[in-house]
Amino acid sequence: MTPRTITRTFDGARPALLEAAELTPHHEALARLLWHAELRGEAIEPLSSTFPDLTLWDAYRIQTIGRGLRNAEGEELRGWKVGLTSQAMQEMMNVDQPDSGYLLESMVVHSGAQLRASRFIQPRVEAEIAFLLKSPLEGPGVTREEVLEATHAFAPALEIIDSRISDWRIGIVDTVADNASSGMCVIGDWEPAEDIRSETLGVSLAVGPELVRGRGDAVLGHPAEPVAWLARTLAEQGERLEPGDIVMPGSVSRAVPIAQGQTAYATFDRLGEVSVGLV
Repeated sequence: MTPRTITRTFDGARPALLEAAELTPHHEALARLLWHAELRGEAIEPLSSTFPDLTLWDAYRIQTIGRGLRNAEGEELRGWKVGLTSQAMQEMMNVDQPDSGYLLESMVVHSGAQLRASRFIQPRVEAEIAFLLKSPLEGPGVTREEVLEATHAFAPALEIIDSRISDWRIGIVDTVADNASSGMCVIGDWEPAEDIRSETLGVSLAVGPELVRGRGDAVLGHPAEPVAWLARTLAEQGERLEPGDIVMPGSVSRAVPIAQGQTAYATFDRLGEVSVGLV
């Protein structure tokens, strides 16, 4: 199965999660604030400190509006990401639960890509096991086993995370509103999912002199668990995972800073290598 683009734009219809309360001008203003920070390459103060009454519910509304703004500019949905799924990342970001965000077509590149450092504000890189789906996943009861049945292939992957919040001073509300601190995803070659036990895959990530290691089961005990969590969460929003979607389930180890002139290399058991450079 060849990865393909699924065009799903935000047409103004509110998903179920947003029906209980109207989207307010306040939410749209914050979504635009984050979007403009990304475009300018200038971080802003944490939303959670400037607006202490913001809830996680508000944060996902802000993220949804941000997605709609980008859809209106012609951006197409390519898949999804789950973040903060390993203990290392939760401790690093001082949060205690996963979060999710969307991946646009422009955010996904192939291994070996050379990306402009200027497109990021304060980038860090993570090693992840990417999923490519062959079947839809939806509903409040999606399980790990159903995720594995719906998975066509795995790929070695890197995610360059970035934050539009100054100095990474984020709480869960800040990162969710900021599309789960998304940046870019770098995908290696896809390997058929049959006979690959993704939870046992060892991973080494090197950036300059720094080397970190991890394993698939560092991600909620199994990389398929965050995908199941995502499917259940999207069901609450009136959405589902579609065939052809790429899903990034979270980092198998802590994230490593990356700067202009550096290249990140990751080696995965059975899946091979993936790399990205900043120029």
